[in-house]
Amino acid sequence: MNLARRTIATGALAAACAAAVVATTYSGDAAEPTPATAVADSQPGYAVEDFNYPQADKIEAERGIVLKRGDGHIVLAECGSETGLLEIYTRANSMVCFRTTGTSGYLSLEIESVYGAKGASDVDTDLKLKAPDDDVQEVSVPKDSFTPVGESIDPEGRSHVLVEIVTNA
Repeated sequence: MNLARRTIATGALAAACAAAVVATTYSGDAAEPTPATAVADSQPGYAVEDFNYPQADKIEAERGIVLKRGDGHIVLAECGSETGLLEIYTRANSMVCFRTTGTSGYLSLEIESVYGAKGASDVDTDLKLKAPDDDVQEVSVPKDSFTPVGESIDPEGRSHVLVEIVTNA
């Protein structure tokens, strides 16, 4: 007898649940389905790294250095703030320094009238410079040593613009 009551009670409960589900999903008009809402439209977008140098406009206005794009492993630093910085010697800005992090880095930039570079203490550096006629000069700067570049090694003594720094351990 108990088994029969339990079976009937369970069946009635299941029927009631099914009726509740049908009642909440049925809109009354089969011709008009309930519109779906896109979840992605209500969520914030993804952050996309564009590799542009942060505050480049401010640095150009204050110091005359054009910092374009990089991977974040070569950053402008205050000369003398620490040891082991990459030092770029220029007639226009006297000396410009960069902190290097990681085993490799990349930075595209423009620094006028470059004549020398002292390598950072932890990485070798490759510099790309351009003369006024777009003649390209590529120079390797060993760790922690001074290397003449640009107008210092140009047979004609032309002013060169530093356009790229690449570092690797």
